[in-house]
Amino acid sequence: MNYRTLGTTDLKISEVTFGAWAAGGWMWGGTERKDSVDAVKAAYDFGVTSIDTAPIYGQGTSEEIIGEALKGIPRDKVQILTKYGMRWDVAKGDMFFKSKDNQGKDIDIYKYSGKEDIIKECEDSLRRLRTDYIDLYQIHWPDSTTPIGETMEAVTKLIEQGKVRYAGVCNYNVEQMKEAEKFVKLASNQVPYSMVNRGIESDVVPYCLDNQKSILAYSPLERGLLTGKMKPGYKFGEGDHRATAHFFKDENLIRTSAFLDKIKPLADEKNATLGQLVIRWTLEQPGITITLVGARNAVQAIENAKASDISLSENELNFITSELNKLVLVS
Repeated sequence: MNYRTLGTTDLKISEVTFGAWAAGGWMWGGTERKDSVDAVKAAYDFGVTSIDTAPIYGQGTSEEIIGEALKGIPRDKVQILTKYGMRWDVAKGDMFFKSKDNQGKDIDIYKYSGKEDIIKECEDSLRRLRTDYIDLYQIHWPDSTTPIGETMEAVTKLIEQGKVRYAGVCNYNVEQMKEAEKFVKLASNQVPYSMVNRGIESDVVPYCLDNQKSILAYSPLERGLLTGKMKPGYKFGEGDHRATAHFFKDENLIRTSAFLDKIKPLADEKNATLGQLVIRWTLEQPGITITLVGARNAVQAIENAKASDISLSENELNFITSELNKLVLVS
């Protein structure tokens, strides 16, 4: 496993980081707790020392699973990344969307990051994670109802108290990052980025490169689309959010499969899976510090971790990119 420095901090994180959204089950059709715990442990055994989670993932379930999985591992050997500002338990801030919890109960999701609420959220996360500090604390989504300054001042207080080491943001645009920087030094921005979702290359990437901010790329496999395992007619389980995403329309599955067929010989040459090749390509893109990759079980976790062992030459990267540039998905 290779490790990379988070922004200008002294924090070294594994370039393949365990993304724990799916582990929490919410919007992924439920979870098998033991499988998720085993996945985290297996990832750690293969050098994945960094785990990204959030309270909203399973409404606390994901953080609890991470806390359980890391029990017995020295705290200074892992880096815990979690978030705040997505609420299911209070009706405050921006109404985001309606959903169902893991038991099928209707819930409303709000984006809210008021100062006192952040302090409480942090305490709840520390309890669920069974730790006394968080390595990277990130606002989950922008909240238009709370001034960015108020939010970041709360995080600054948590840093001063030793409960948080570094501050990050998620899903922020460049202007929002600049505003946040007036109140706290940001280490990173966590944003969606994949072969078929490259919008950040025009603005967020240049800003982060110029200002030494890390980019944590989530959904590098586009929620399974780029693994090559999904074909037209693929059926998702009940409660799986991907069922209505445009990426998974049959026409897009056909087009993506055709692209993946073109690069599969290279994956075979590297003795790698398509997913591993995709992760490696993503890690080689300008500005991308790490990839957040989810796993539902130990086999998937180990497969993801091994992507760090692959090397790609400049010619091989150019070949993949040139084939990728021919891929056009329908909305």
